[in-house]
Amino acid sequence: MRFRAKIVDLACLNHFSRVVNTMARLAKMCTLRLAADKLYFILSDKVDNGGVSVWCELCQGNFFDEFQMEGVAAEHNEIYLELVPENLSRALKTAQNAKTVKIKLTNKHCPCLTVSVELPSLSSTSRIVTHDIPVGVIPRRLWRDFREPSVPDFDVSIYLPVLKTMKSVVERMKNLSNCIVIEANLSGEMNLKIETDLVSVTTHFKDLGNPPWVKDLENMAEARIDIRKLLQLLAGQQVNPTKALCNIVSRRIVHFILLHEDVSLQYFIPALA
Repeated sequence: MRFRAKIVDLACLNHFSRVVNTMARLAKMCTLRLAADKLYFILSDKVDNGGVSVWCELCQGNFFDEFQMEGVAAEHNEIYLELVPENLSRALKTAQNAKTVKIKLTNKHCPCLTVSVELPSLSSTSRIVTHDIPVGVIPRRLWRDFREPSVPDFDVSIYLPVLKTMKSVVERMKNLSNCIVIEANLSGEMNLKIETDLVSVTTHFKDLGNPPWVKDLENMAEARIDIRKLLQLLAGQQVNPTKALCNIVSRRIVHFILLHEDVSLQYFIPALA
C-alpha cells in the first residue's frame, strides 16, 4: 500500500487547502478515500440517528502535478484512511507560498500522512517544513460503510440563494430557535421559517430557479432541521460553488449539493421529528 503526491501550482494548492478547511469545519474526524483518479473526503454519521453526512469528491488531476498510489490489492486499488481534517488543514496553512508540497503515506511509530512543504528562502538552500499527521488505515471489510450516501426520491429540488445571504439570515434566526424549517417548491420559491411560542419569522426567496425535473410546481415540500447543522455548512464552506442546490424529501431529509468545476460537496441533514 503506497501513496505519494505532489502539488507545485500555487492556485491548485490554495484550492485544495480551501476544500480541506471546509472539511475541517464540518467534521472533527473524517475518512480520506484515495483512488487512482479521485479523492474523497467522507463523513458518514448515521443519518438515521440524527447525524449529518458529507460526501466531497475531487478529481485528483485538477489538483496534483504528481499522484501515485498502490491500493490494498490489485482488484481493490484504493486506500481508506481515517484522519482529523483540522491537522491536515493546519499543515497546509504553512504552505501558503510554498514552492512545492509533497504528501506521502509513511509509517513512523504509526501510519502517517507526511506533508513536506518546501518554502522559498533567501539563500540557495530551501527550507523544508515537515508535518506528520497520524492516520488510521481502514480495513477492507469496513469499506462498505463509506459508500456514497444514496439520495432518496426528493419532492423538490431548487437552486439556493447566494450562500452569504442565506448564512446571515440563518445566523440571525439561530438566536431565536434551535430548529429551522426549510420549504421550497418547483416554482423557484423557498422559505426559511422559525416558529416558537413567542415568535414566528419567515424569510422568502423568489425566482431561484429549479433544475429541470418536472413535478407538481406549486406544492411546497418542507423539512424541519437542526439550525446549527445548517449554519455549520453555510459558515464552513470555502469552496465558492458555481452552483448550489437543495433537495428536500418532505419531513425526512434535506440534501445540499455544492458544485465547483472540480469539486462536488454533498451534505445531508436529517429532519427532526
